[in-house]
Amino acid sequence: MKKKISNFWVALAVCIPLAIMIAISSYSVTLYRLFCSATGANGTTRRATSAPDERGRFITVLFDTTVSPALPWRFVPLQRRVRLRLGEETLAYFEAENLSDHDIVGRATFNVTPEKTGVYFKKIQCFCFNEQMLHPHQKVSMPVTFFVDPELDRDPNTNDVNEITLAYTFFRSIKPDQAVELGKLNTVPASEVGQQIFAVQCSSCHELTRDKIGPRLGGVFGRMAGSVAGYPYSAGLHGKKFAWDAKTLNTWLSGPQAMIPGATMPVQMQDVQERAAMIAYLRTLKAGE
Repeated sequence: MKKKISNFWVALAVCIPLAIMIAISSYSVTLYRLFCSATGANGTTRRATSAPDERGRFITVLFDTTVSPALPWRFVPLQRRVRLRLGEETLAYFEAENLSDHDIVGRATFNVTPEKTGVYFKKIQCFCFNEQMLHPHQKVSMPVTFFVDPELDRDPNTNDVNEITLAYTFFRSIKPDQAVELGKLNTVPASEVGQQIFAVQCSSCHELTRDKIGPRLGGVFGRMAGSVAGYPYSAGLHGKKFAWDAKTLNTWLSGPQAMIPGATMPVQMQDVQERAAMIAYLRTLKAGE
């Protein structure tokens, strides 16, 4: 009897540590994520509900994206960088497209570098918080709202940082039943998406209030073609008698040379949604803005 009791306690002594080890192993990923989120370790960002009232110096945030080979998606930032003040709430956009012929659920992982800035990089809204579904060949723009905490400048270890890179990688999800359709989350006004596209694709040649390589675009919606005083238009645009509206802008953006032989604008936008977003943005611009 005593031997049986002794064996019981020996078995219990072995099983309890084993059970603890199994439990720790099962929850290690979750615990590690919680640790990283709380401490900013490995460049893990934090979540916040709003930006602070305080504003600090300027800092540049760059964006980087990759996609797992197992996920047939295209995933790119709609701007390569933004310049903002510490504490300033900022909106950036990314675009995802399902290149396959069937529904796919993806999940984004993310981090910032330098890793020591993770505790100060705070997201208010992000597509990376959930599993995301895209239908076949569906394309969506996805917003991320964030700020960089002014406390970064009071930390001796980080007050020399002038650039932070926010990097995302999309993987095929292992929990597709928890997916949210990206299209249903895509509630950003088209004009705001267009503003970001303008910043990335058009701002090197155009400004709103002065002529650059191309003519000023403030007030372009409703303006007669080729009518900005003093701008050296191409021969093809001289004497044209039409106003820039949704229809003419759509035709122009889809192929300037096809619309007007001799046009010198080198850029065309083949994507229908991008053109619609750009037109929505141009519609909001007033002359002199």
